[in-house]
Amino acid sequence: MKELVVIGNGMVGHRLVQAVRDRDTAGDWRITVLGEESRSAYDRVALSSYVDGRSAEELTLPATPDPLVELHLGDPAVALDRDTRTVRTASGRELSYDALVLATGSVPFVPPVPGRDLPGCFVYRTLDDLDAIMAAAERAVAAPRAGRRSAVVVGGGLLGLEAARALRLLGLSPQVVEIAPRLMPVQVDEGGGALLRRLVESEDLAVRCGVSVTGIAEDRGRLIASLSDGLELDADLVVFSAGIRPADALARAAGFPVGERGGVLVDDRCRTADENIWAIGEVAALEGRTYGLVAPGYAMAEVVADRLLGGAATMTPAELDMSTQLKMLGVDVASFGDALATTPGALEVVVNDPVAGTYAKLVVSDDAQTLLGGVLVGDASKYAVLRPLVGSALPADPVAMIAPGAVELGADALPDSAQICSCNAVTKGDLREAICGGAHDVPALKACTRAGTSCGSCVPMLKNLLVADGVEVSKALCEHFAFSRAELFEIVAGTGIRTFSELIAEHGTGRGCDICKPAVASILASQGSIDGHGGHVLAGEQAALQDTNDAFLANMQRNGTYSVVPRIPGGEITPDGLIVIGEVARDFGLYTKITGGQRIDLFGARVEQLPQIWRRLVDAGFESGHAYGKALRTVKSCVGTTWCRYGVQDSVGLAVELELRYRGLRAPHKIKSGVSGCARECAEARSKDFGILATENGWNLYVGGNGGFTPRHAELLASDLDTATLIRVIDRFLMFYIRTADRLQRTAAWIEAMDGGLDHLRAVIIDDSLGICADLEAAMEKHVESYADEWRGVLEDPAKLERFVSFVNAPGTPDPTIAFVTERGQSVPPPRGPVSLGVPGVVAR
Repeated sequence: MKELVVIGNGMVGHRLVQAVRDRDTAGDWRITVLGEESRSAYDRVALSSYVDGRSAEELTLPATPDPLVELHLGDPAVALDRDTRTVRTASGRELSYDALVLATGSVPFVPPVPGRDLPGCFVYRTLDDLDAIMAAAERAVAAPRAGRRSAVVVGGGLLGLEAARALRLLGLSPQVVEIAPRLMPVQVDEGGGALLRRLVESEDLAVRCGVSVTGIAEDRGRLIASLSDGLELDADLVVFSAGIRPADALARAAGFPVGERGGVLVDDRCRTADENIWAIGEVAALEGRTYGLVAPGYAMAEVVADRLLGGAATMTPAELDMSTQLKMLGVDVASFGDALATTPGALEVVVNDPVAGTYAKLVVSDDAQTLLGGVLVGDASKYAVLRPLVGSALPADPVAMIAPGAVELGADALPDSAQICSCNAVTKGDLREAICGGAHDVPALKACTRAGTSCGSCVPMLKNLLVADGVEVSKALCEHFAFSRAELFEIVAGTGIRTFSELIAEHGTGRGCDICKPAVASILASQGSIDGHGGHVLAGEQAALQDTNDAFLANMQRNGTYSVVPRIPGGEITPDGLIVIGEVARDFGLYTKITGGQRIDLFGARVEQLPQIWRRLVDAGFESGHAYGKALRTVKSCVGTTWCRYGVQDSVGLAVELELRYRGLRAPHKIKSGVSGCARECAEARSKDFGILATENGWNLYVGGNGGFTPRHAELLASDLDTATLIRVIDRFLMFYIRTADRLQRTAAWIEAMDGGLDHLRAVIIDDSLGICADLEAAMEKHVESYADEWRGVLEDPAKLERFVSFVNAPGTPDPTIAFVTERGQSVPPPRGPVSLGVPGVVAR
């Protein structure tokens, strides 16, 4: 049996071991892996999710126990003797090898800045780095001093922006310093970088491009970062994320030739100057160039695995996929192929819409026949189709492919050679072969091809391929119901079923799960309010179906307390109402925040305090704002003709009327609205699920605007409507959405998935093409008539009140795991810690 030693236990080294073991059916190779870190290989691409609360265990890459694989953690290789074919580790262990693979990855580049080694300076590369950063951030936030806690991020590339996002989640106010003239200079061009900066700055992140950090000094327990333009930035932390350098020190010491900018030189087989030694990933320099993304590293691992098992695989730089798609700080960014148009004669087709906040560029060949690459900022929804087309003939005019209302390209536009999953080198042909072999759903395709198992950006295309190949993709809500949400809604409406147990007994299987229970709870609540027999969401069996927020009629926060949001229709509130809210916040020690939906959030309430707080608010005339439910949240408004000299209609009056009409309306997802009194759009109505703009002749109705992962503006459904007609059309729109949308599907995605899109929607609810408008209107009227405040419903029912205790055996005892610090004059939770679930001894981290 031959001995293979792999130096490095990162994502690429892990992939190599998997690839060798998958191919080595005869068991010819015994593999020893040397890892520098004390942790098993983990998903470094998802590193920032660790700050969001994802555990190290969840990030760990899957590995099946294997007698032919031996893993040594925390014991890096320190010497390599090529003559004797041995490796010595830090612990003194000596290993012999028949073949050796260098997968040592890279190290962070820290510019030679005076003061870079001071306490409070960090790099952003490993989980240990993040642990140190989080601990420092927690100390900074807890420090008893005035002013905002801040941080400086050196580097505005991909990892730098990830670091800035993480620091903001930790309670710091980050500033990004990038020496290049734009953010993400490797991935996006000047135009895309300009929009990216504007979008990032709109998220309250300070950006300074074209300058460098020249020095760091201590000043009374804090750090001062001096910039090349003379500015000084005050910071609690400085995080370096200015790029990487190949970790090639071991190879250099062993006498390997390296590239001009580092990295072990390898040929098209990933073989070094020593025929027994290979290099892959960030430490390998193919034709003198290193690659800092995981997809090229995976491709190298596959080549070496093939070669070790007697294959003839090769690779060239042209075959390496350098595409990137990510969402950072709420902004979609994607680049693919020759994004910066370095190919001789390349042409650039650009559509820049600063109003919509989108930038799209396609790079095409000099004859405009072949797609070479592209950049997408603000909206990367076309990435899944465009990236696989790189190197292929353009299926349509390039302008038409990226312009607003662009040609929709499906899976049929891609050749079989198109690489759908770049992380795992899976082509459309590979996927079609798997489909023909019986892989008829996305999990099956993932299992047999690995497509979609790494970054996941290609998963939407997997679904498209299944449909294109004639496979009927299941719309089942979950394993317990073979029906879609819309079908279950019709079953409930047609049968009169009013409990989950009855529904699953007659139309499902098993006991249900966390997917179907809340979904059915929503259907039962909506149907109950429509037919006039709606019960309280915490009544009887319904209570056990609700998720955490609905179970306590309040939003659970990260430290285990809850927020209370009373309804303030249209944002209009009396001085007496403001006083009551202020007194409640003062008496219960709650943090207060005015929201973007023109309401006041009260944060920090313990479970047992919720009914006491509701009682004070209800007695003062307030009711639940449904901030916790998949229901109507708010109808935002400007001041309209009441005060504004530009207003042409009473936007406040209409907003109040609409919010009171649709309050408590349970839906597949949350619903937001806005009413602007003129074209100046101060209520931002066109970013809402349904938004109304005043005109001289009435109202324009826009639908399908959403925030979320892919923000989009609403589209005009009807114009110059009088108020009565407007309300009838909104009634129809909302009821049609509730009846037909999928579980957790926002209105934007619902319209996009609809055959015929907005035109079909207009035909149904304006032209009554299906003859259901009268039914939709009647259903809404029943909802309006049957509305009841859920907070009051708890207060009037002793049985429901019994649910609101921290501990069953000590109902009046506060939760001892909840702690607060003072921030900006109010009590707030510390940046990270255990989250009480209201159950003795149970916390979430």
